[in-house]
Amino acid sequence: MKQNRWAMFLAVCFLLSCLMAGTRTMAATEGASKTTEVRGISVTLETDKTEYQAGEEILFTITIYNNSTHYNMAGSELNFTYSEGLELTEDSVVPTKIQAMKSGASKVIRGTLVGSEQVFGTASDSQDSTAESSDVPSSADPETRTPDIWTAVMIAEAAAVIGIVTVTAVICHKRKKKRKNKLFLLLLLVPATGLAAMVSLQSPAWAASGQASTAPYVYVNYAGQEVSIRASFQMSLTQKSLELEEDQKTTYARVTCHDPSVFLDRDGKYYIFGSFLASAQSDDLIHWTSIDAAVQGSFTEEEKEKIRAWNEELDGKAWNDYLWAPDIIYNEQMGKYCMYLSADGEHWKSNIVLLTADSVQGPYTYVDTVVYSGFTEETYAQTDVGRVTGEASIPQRYVTNGVTAGNWGDKWPNAIDPCVFYDDEGNLWMSYGSWSGGIFLLQLDEATGLRDETVTYETDLHSDAYFGKKIAGGMYVSGEASYIQKIGDYYYLFISNGNLESNGGYNMRIFRSERPDGEYVDLKGNSALYDTWVQNYNGGIGIRLMGGYQWRSMEIGNLAQGHNSAIVTEDGKAYVVFHTRTNNGSEGHYVKVHQLFTTKNGWIVAAPYQTNGETLNEQGYDRSELVGEYEIILHKLNIDYRNREVVYPDFITLNEDGTITGEAEGTWSIEDGTAWIDLTIDGNSYTGVFLKMKVENTTVETMVFTGIGTENQLTIWGSKSID
Repeated sequence: MKQNRWAMFLAVCFLLSCLMAGTRTMAATEGASKTTEVRGISVTLETDKTEYQAGEEILFTITIYNNSTHYNMAGSELNFTYSEGLELTEDSVVPTKIQAMKSGASKVIRGTLVGSEQVFGTASDSQDSTAESSDVPSSADPETRTPDIWTAVMIAEAAAVIGIVTVTAVICHKRKKKRKNKLFLLLLLVPATGLAAMVSLQSPAWAASGQASTAPYVYVNYAGQEVSIRASFQMSLTQKSLELEEDQKTTYARVTCHDPSVFLDRDGKYYIFGSFLASAQSDDLIHWTSIDAAVQGSFTEEEKEKIRAWNEELDGKAWNDYLWAPDIIYNEQMGKYCMYLSADGEHWKSNIVLLTADSVQGPYTYVDTVVYSGFTEETYAQTDVGRVTGEASIPQRYVTNGVTAGNWGDKWPNAIDPCVFYDDEGNLWMSYGSWSGGIFLLQLDEATGLRDETVTYETDLHSDAYFGKKIAGGMYVSGEASYIQKIGDYYYLFISNGNLESNGGYNMRIFRSERPDGEYVDLKGNSALYDTWVQNYNGGIGIRLMGGYQWRSMEIGNLAQGHNSAIVTEDGKAYVVFHTRTNNGSEGHYVKVHQLFTTKNGWIVAAPYQTNGETLNEQGYDRSELVGEYEIILHKLNIDYRNREVVYPDFITLNEDGTITGEAEGTWSIEDGTAWIDLTIDGNSYTGVFLKMKVENTTVETMVFTGIGTENQLTIWGSKSID
């Protein structure tokens, strides 16, 4: 019995090796052939034979087939190379560029190569020559070329089989019979596992969205010498747009409003107010109507003069060109709509003013300045700094780090970009600031809407007696447009990093705190404060809510999203409102609104599409609704914003057994009775939610998910394919 089992094991190993070697030998007798595939586009290089006499023509064929469901080939460059001594025949032309190929298209290129007599001799010579007799160097020289992957696999297989047989023989000889059976079965699994791993190495890695490369190659014997032929392709891919019926398409009534701050009026109507006093209204956060003329037209010349009294008027500017990023609340104690408006000036000479009205659309009346910045020894008396701090003359700290010294921004804020909010106890707060010395926070008096002068602040590294408490930024590190909104158990601080232009790297970051005045940290515990300068446009501090992206339902990509506001409506839904630019090369922008959701670890994520009335089913969804193919967008940090890069979807399948396959691999699971999803994709863990919503620009509803990386803090979106 012992000898029979040992003989059986050897026979299995021998048969496996012979089967694989035999399969390749049979393929070789039909001609050399190699096929590589990337993103569903396959390229096959093949020859008519594997053995050639000197002077004989090598007939080769290159077949390109776009079998991709999701990509068109915009064009590609072909670099056709072969060993030294081979030449294309006069009637053979191999193009260097391949024209665009839509999904389902194919192209065949045929030609012939022939060896030169100087390298390979004549037909009569080749019958007696061998590879060793030639002293002409060749790119196919076994000592210089990279081994064919199949050759490497065969060597590894042989080594594995020999090693396993040897080890098994030794161990089985020494072990007792009762343990040998288990050990034998275990070792028998090793070669199968190893072979499977080696075979998996042949699958090409997925290229970055928009680009792909592949290079099939073959080896043949020509006049006793091994020679190589290679076809290297660099392909530009464009994603195939969704093919929709006319009744499946939809449009949105969009508006242009830079730095939109959202406000829900008591009548249930939504308003946004932005820089230059742009404004709009909506009944549903989806379709917006501009009210620029009504709001801007409500200001009298007297009010305009009061607003811009502190600022140096800029030549050639309209009266509202330097009025930035207003924020509006309704103050119950005052019985007024309160607009906090930035009046920006040169050299940090800015202020935030309070205006009040009896209607959200105005007319607004100037009340006073809430906070000044950019004051000097000459202008100090024009401000309220002395009254607030009790210092009659300008403190030295505002001179050492001052406008005249040219380094005001090392320490102090630019008084722009206000955000005003109530905390859970009814206290009124205002965050403000942009780049420069950072984002600061002041407590306001609910009775007047102005600074609460009974609240004092220390003067230290992260605080100042006049400017208040610093909660983020500093040392000229990028970061502006602070917005604080209580969602669930936390106060969330939104900040926009980067420059606002379409190629400026603008993006929204999120931090949270249990208190309105901080400390604000991200998922990994990083503080929002900076004490030294860093370039943080693509930095890893702060959760990046989204980056540049383009779904297949979008004609142009969205990027440079930022200067947002946020809101929680009476039904408990939370939304982020922001302006977005596009990758069409212009600086045009428009307002978008995405719903926000809280993950089970207490962070917020944005829906993958703009809101369209969707509602999260907190009890979860049937598993059968979740399985299937998904487009996914992973919002990476290191995005090429200077060239307006956007991320295109990859394609994965959520399988019934909880595995993920496709252009990324991993696992997924849902928590019973909830909408919470956990994913592991390419070794990274994400947590988020499932929900149903309409694919952007369509009327078609599908299952989507949105999540955040628990280690990498990257946002991931998924949308179940609808075509």
